Amino acid sequence: MAEKQPEDKSEEGSENRNINVQLTESTLIASGIRIGTNVATKHMKQFVARRREDGLNILDLSKILSRIEIAGKFLSRYDPKKVLVYSTREAAFTPITKFAELTGVNYVLGRLLPGTLTNPYLPAYKNVDVVLIVDPAVDKQAIEEAIRVNIPVVAICDTNNVCNFVDLIIPGNNRGRKSLAMIFWLLARSYLINSGAMQPNEVMKYSTSDFETKFEERSYVEG
Repeated sequence: MAEKQPEDKSEEGSENRNINVQLTESTLIASGIRIGTNVATKHMKQFVARRREDGLNILDLSKILSRIEIAGKFLSRYDPKKVLVYSTREAAFTPITKFAELTGVNYVLGRLLPGTLTNPYLPAYKNVDVVLIVDPAVDKQAIEEAIRVNIPVVAICDTNNVCNFVDLIIPGNNRGRKSLAMIFWLLARSYLINSGAMQPNEVMKYSTSDFETKFEERSYVEG
């Protein structure tokens, strides 16, 4: 079971301010997307807006949205079959599978077999050109293999992450299931718009709640 995330009570956001046709600012903030940890590494300080009285670092919402848009545009330039999304974090399982369903990218959940990116003789081998991970601290195997085959790494990074081998940082709360659902929903929307599969005024097939992992859904699969 994932740890319970602290609520973001600092500002509620506006119900009337739309982020896009399906999302208001208040719903975005309520997901906890900008709640960091009580540590801010040198790599992540640039994305921190302020520090709360309880010691938690709060990420800059505008920078989160900007980086999600940059990442969506970047990933959309690749053949989806050449994109791999991976994580061992259970809270990311449903967000990743929904993202993959909408975009057609490859994904692996749970344990990444050694050689998945480096050994073409392995049955589970993935010949990809870019990797998206959820947390550099727990998804190290993917980073190590991406380095060996010289492919870029895109990663969702919280304030405490060390990002030495991350090529494109998406700042955000990468622990909470609501936050991860929101990040992957926004990323899917950006990907589809930038790939030409969707118009900015169109409504997504799934809502943010559809992207949220329910912890009775426990499986380790790949696609």
